[in-house]
Amino acid sequence: MAAMVQMADEKVSPQLLEGFYGLEDKSWRWTAGHFSVLLSTVPLAASEGAVLKVQLSIPKPLIDRVKTTTLTAELAGTKLSPESFTQPGTFSFVRDVPAKLLGGESVRVDFSLDRFLAPGVLDGRELGVVVTSVGFEPQKSTRAVP
Repeated sequence: MAAMVQMADEKVSPQLLEGFYGLEDKSWRWTAGHFSVLLSTVPLAASEGAVLKVQLSIPKPLIDRVKTTTLTAELAGTKLSPESFTQPGTFSFVRDVPAKLLGGESVRVDFSLDRFLAPGVLDGRELGVVVTSVGFEPQKSTRAVP
């Protein structure tokens, strides 16, 4: 199991639990308005926490219709601070995750968007955002290096 899931890596697709559509252009996937992933924790996450990072894009046709969309991530019943997007482009959603939420070998992360496109507006699918990767990175340690 991977701590960082690259959408282009078909081997990790079983970690995409719900709300992800098929791989497109061998590099990215559309999501639905709600999507979930199972991630391995990184070394020292249970004591130092980790950083959750999502590489995503907001296509212009989507933002032209919804005007603004807010992404929220939730782990073990705890919501991380949301981020709103009002322009098209490529973004990094980055949040510190407290160690208390990362005690196991893996953790489910649930994402939700407050605004997304209903099926039939641009496509037959419900469309949220375009994701290229999602996962954990180690927390930058503040300990002095000898």
